[in-house]
Amino acid sequence: MGLTQLIVLAVVQGLTEFLPISSSGHLVLVPGIFGWTDQGLAFDVAVHFGSLLAVCAYFRHDVLAMLLGATNIVTGDVRSVNAQMALKLGIATVPVALAGLLFAGWIASNLRDPTVVVVTLSGYGILMGFADRYSSAERNITDVGFRDAILLGLAQSLALVPGTSRSGITITTARLLGIARQDAARFSFLLSVPAIVLATMYEAVILITGDAAVPWDNLGIAALISAIVAYISIEFFMRVVSLIGLMPFAIYRLLLASVIVYVLL
Repeated sequence: MGLTQLIVLAVVQGLTEFLPISSSGHLVLVPGIFGWTDQGLAFDVAVHFGSLLAVCAYFRHDVLAMLLGATNIVTGDVRSVNAQMALKLGIATVPVALAGLLFAGWIASNLRDPTVVVVTLSGYGILMGFADRYSSAERNITDVGFRDAILLGLAQSLALVPGTSRSGITITTARLLGIARQDAARFSFLLSVPAIVLATMYEAVILITGDAAVPWDNLGIAALISAIVAYISIEFFMRVVSLIGLMPFAIYRLLLASVIVYVLL
C-alpha cells in the first residue's frame, strides 16, 4: 500500500468509524473509485487501534468509570452504578463476540460485496430516519436495563455485515427503545470500546502469527491519523445529534448507496 492510499483510507476510516454512515461502505467505494486493491489486515488493525484511542480519549471519564465498575465486580460489589454499567456493557458485548468468532470469516468471504453494502446502507438508513423521527426520548443512559443491553448487543452483532454501521444500528436500536439521542450515542460509543478491543486483539493475533512482513512504520502513521480524525468525528457527531438529530445521516446513507450503485454496480 502506497503512502497516499494509506493516508486517504486512514482519514476515511477515522471520519466514518463513529458516524452512523458505515465505514465499510466508504472503504468499498473509495478504493473502487481509485482502483486500489484491498487495504489488508495490517491496515485494519492499525485503524481499529486508532479508533480505540479516540473513543477512550473522548469518553475518558466514562471509560474510567467503566473500568472502576469492572474492578468493583471483581471485588464482589455489583450494586454500584459503575458496576451495573460495566455489567450491561459486558452483556451487550457477548453477542458480537460470539457472532464474530462464528461468522466473521464467512461474512468476509461472502458479504464484502457492493450489492450487500447498498442494501444495508439504504435499508438501515430508512430505519434510522424512522426511529429518530417517531421514537420517544423519555429515557436516559441510566435507564438502560439488562434487557435493553441484550437487544443492543444483538443489534451490534448485525454490524458485522458490511454497510450496516456499528454505531448506526446500535443508536437506531437505542432510539427505538425510547432512549434520548445523546444518551443513545453515548451508550453506543461506550459499547464500541470492548467490541473494538476484541476485534483488534483478534486481528492482531492473526497478523503477528502470519508469515507476511508487518510494515510497523506505516501502521503507526495509519493509527495516528485514524485516532486524530476519529476524535474530531466524535466531537462533530455529538454536536450535530444534539442539535439536529440523525436524519442528516439517514439521508446521507441513501445518497451514498446511490453513488455506490452508480460507480461500482
